[in-house]
Amino acid sequence: MSGLTQPSYPHGRPALQAARVDPFAVNPIEAIEFLRNKLRIPTFTWTDIWQEMHSRAFVVAGAQSDALLKDFHDAVLRAISEGRTLQQFRADFDRIVATHGWSYHGTPGWRSRVIYQTNMRMAYAAGRWEQIQRVKDDRPYLRYVAVMDERTREEHAAWHDTVLPADDPWWQTHFPPNGWHCRCTVQSLNDRDLARYGLSLSGQAPASEWVEHTVTGGRTVMAPEGIDPGFAYRPGAFPD
Repeated sequence: MSGLTQPSYPHGRPALQAARVDPFAVNPIEAIEFLRNKLRIPTFTWTDIWQEMHSRAFVVAGAQSDALLKDFHDAVLRAISEGRTLQQFRADFDRIVATHGWSYHGTPGWRSRVIYQTNMRMAYAAGRWEQIQRVKDDRPYLRYVAVMDERTREEHAAWHDTVLPADDPWWQTHFPPNGWHCRCTVQSLNDRDLARYGLSLSGQAPASEWVEHTVTGGRTVMAPEGIDPGFAYRPGAFPD
């Protein structure tokens, strides 16, 4: 992107916005459909269904009955459709657990948070990818955006402001969220955005060494450094 110059901002650099990509707070149609179309699959652990298979399957680790899974599926759909908070979802979680007498691992607060946040963030990411594909002729670049605070993983902070074409293969493994409780997002941009905000295309995708992990059940898997095992895929991507 030669020829771009750093603009001056006498009152500070303005916040970067992802123009023309509808915010999910308005009407998360794609995210809702992504969740609605999932098939309920009983599992013992989260890793029984691996990576892209989660794009097709709705699972709650340890939930073995279809009736229990349906209640959780309905609760998650209600949360995303109505914009319900984690606290509101926890009321549904407590009701479902009491109704089915479900025995689960972890505390109620931790378990309900994992179910709520993981389903919401993966659905939003899958829906955002659909939006990005619709506008990529006008906005062909994606910017990795990390929340730059003390809670952010070191690798995710290093990826902040990475700008690559929307079709770059790096996004197939690094499109966020990239782990449990990951808050990273992407923004779609065009040449005018790059010039306006003093950004430029990254020379190449950040290098990530693939490292070995042992997951529940003793299985050995690989994931790029900085990405939790099971998250090294683009949300919404289906298995081959």
